[in-house]
Amino acid sequence: MELNTIKPASGAKHAKRRVGRGIGSGLGKTAGRGHKGQKSRAGGYHKVGFEGGQMPLQRRLPKRGFKSLTLKYNAEITLADLQVLAADEVDVPTLKQAGLVGERAKVVKVIKSGELSKKVVLKGVGATAGAKAAIEAAGGSVA
Repeated sequence: MELNTIKPASGAKHAKRRVGRGIGSGLGKTAGRGHKGQKSRAGGYHKVGFEGGQMPLQRRLPKRGFKSLTLKYNAEITLADLQVLAADEVDVPTLKQAGLVGERAKVVKVIKSGELSKKVVLKGVGATAGAKAAIEAAGGSVA
């Protein structure tokens, strides 16, 4: 192989389509755009979702549901999770290290699911009314 014999792979390079360059090119006169109409004009096209004046699909369908943007910063753990957790004092960094909540979580709440028999002190972590009663019954507290 010599530098003067290097060529691109076959099929890698192809001639650019030159439209409007005479009848012999096969793309003369209307330049591959067909005859008349909005799509044949320069700069003539419609916006995305436009259906020719008919009510577009995204407006025909009803709006439904809502997804909170703050949802990714909220997390919840169960009483069963607290039972398994080794720490006596529980705060958000402790839960992140244990892998019980995601790294992005800012607000954590304990929900009443499962049983809790050991004393646990919550700091900077919320709890539902039922969970709070169960934690206090086990001798713990919610700060």
